[in-house]
Amino acid sequence: MSDRLSLLLDSLHCRGRLYELFSQIEKEFEALYTENIALKDKIDVLNEQLEREPATVIERTDTFESGETTAVKTKGKRESITASQLSQKIKSTYKLKASTSRIVSTFKTPSLACRLFKEYVGHRDGVWEVSCSRHGPQLIATASADYTAKIWDIHSGGCIVQYWGHKGSVNSVRFHPSQDLVVSSSGDQTAHVWSVSSTGNVSDNLKYHSSEEEVELSEEDHGDDTESSHNIAILKNAKIELQGHIGVVIAADWLAGGDQVITASWDRTANVYDVQTGELVTQLVGHDQELTNTCTHPTQRLVVTSSKDTTFRLWDFRDAIHSVSVFQGHTNPVTSATFASGDKVVSGSDDRTVKVWDLKNMRSPLTTIRLDSPVNRLAVSNQNIIAIPHDNRHVRLFDLNGVRLARLPRSNRQGHRRMVCSVAWSDEGRNLFSCGFDRLVFGWRVTFPNKDDTKLSITKAGKE
Repeated sequence: MSDRLSLLLDSLHCRGRLYELFSQIEKEFEALYTENIALKDKIDVLNEQLEREPATVIERTDTFESGETTAVKTKGKRESITASQLSQKIKSTYKLKASTSRIVSTFKTPSLACRLFKEYVGHRDGVWEVSCSRHGPQLIATASADYTAKIWDIHSGGCIVQYWGHKGSVNSVRFHPSQDLVVSSSGDQTAHVWSVSSTGNVSDNLKYHSSEEEVELSEEDHGDDTESSHNIAILKNAKIELQGHIGVVIAADWLAGGDQVITASWDRTANVYDVQTGELVTQLVGHDQELTNTCTHPTQRLVVTSSKDTTFRLWDFRDAIHSVSVFQGHTNPVTSATFASGDKVVSGSDDRTVKVWDLKNMRSPLTTIRLDSPVNRLAVSNQNIIAIPHDNRHVRLFDLNGVRLARLPRSNRQGHRRMVCSVAWSDEGRNLFSCGFDRLVFGWRVTFPNKDDTKLSITKAGKE
């Protein structure tokens, strides 16, 4: 008996010691992670400073000034040169590089100017998706892991409607193309269609109350919420509940015309529902692993579904019998695929690439953009600017040819603090919205520089 007790005590002591060691290792990893983040911030600041500094041409002189001599060892021989000569040689080495950079900079596409204009605060957990209204007042919708979806006024930053109908994380939310309807998808294996009155009228299942009635946010969670001066409509009942999946519904969107909704699920299928009846119209089968997103064409009955099986599929519903095309080219899960003008599709992946495809040629991409971090739910503007959200807290902007246009400002004072999950463009393409796992939603103003100023700077550079 005593031997067993002794063994038990030894086992408990070893287990306690292991827990202690694991705790120390975890703390060391956290410290290294924090240090790594700080170093990345410093590197970003230095890169931004270098980008802002104008290239200068260093004139080379044939005569060297006399100065202090310096001894340099080379292969056992001692060569005596002056410090000023060494300095001049270093300057001469950079002359060609500086001159070339200056010439090349005159041919660069004008960068986009990006500035933060609004912050939307109120979610209590990570925000998975943000989307923009397609008609009427300018609104954005957000889907969060806190089981809610919110509708926000773009300009005031206030929350207008809060939807509490789901019993799980809300993974996506999309506006109807022409009506005051929204479809949201959730981890509760359903998608909900609910009505939002943009005029402020209260429907039967809407209840208005002051945001002060809600649980107060801590200072860390931005307790100075701009919602405090607004009334919020609490919506708890869906107009239509779409059922049929046996896994998480990761995304849902409206087909062109708005009479049908497509859902994408972790059960490896996509379902098409009739919005009026809520009945399942057809089930799309073919992906080998969980779906990650779905997106519809704005004017044609075309749908793309992306998956962890490293592919995305194009489903064509324009004919009575739908057809499907498989796009292969990524080496890791495809996190999103969306349509761009000119019969193009842009896909993003965990393999740290974004690819631009022509719908008429699915064998190889037109453009491949290589990046330094996995890509989340990207968006393409009407001006064909690709906004790419990353795991590393950055959002980068490219054109369809793969030319980098800008990066959204990010520092300790502004920008996302954790993974950026999704981005969305407003219809006019001037406003970009981003959301992240840090519970934050930002509105960014994106503008092109003055074309006349660009031409003037090119002319001046050519004369110098």
